[in-house]
Amino acid sequence: MATSVRQILEQKGATFHAVRPTDSVFDALSLMAQFDVGSVLVIDNDRLVGIFTERDYARKVVLKGLMSRDVKVGDLMTANPHTVSLSHQVDEVMSIMTERRFRHLPVVEEGKVLGIVTIGDMVKSIVSHQKETIKHLESYIAGDLAAE
Repeated sequence: MATSVRQILEQKGATFHAVRPTDSVFDALSLMAQFDVGSVLVIDNDRLVGIFTERDYARKVVLKGLMSRDVKVGDLMTANPHTVSLSHQVDEVMSIMTERRFRHLPVVEEGKVLGIVTIGDMVKSIVSHQKETIKHLESYIAGDLAAE
């Protein structure tokens, strides 16, 4: 499989949503709900400092009985998140996500955030590649059988 993160972002678009560490968890959740996404990047002075996900909310706010309007994203985010580059291949990203149990990875080149890829993006790419392989194999088999 030779699909790169660059190709994924070209297909789906490089849009990402971000908050500041000083924003409330409620504000982050509102943004996530508005755009129907499972995470937001946390940017401070044009630099990626963290990621805040639905999982962070469930484990660090709900289960601890905290109020989302009273807690700052910076207090609960995953700081210094693992990132991938445009040149990473889908199989590499899938391995990282599977081994580390990540569902969202920021895409960063030379310190600049370019987008985010999700486990769903990876699965979609893999399934598409497998469908293409099956189609080629079916054509090959049909061609071989017709020649006999």
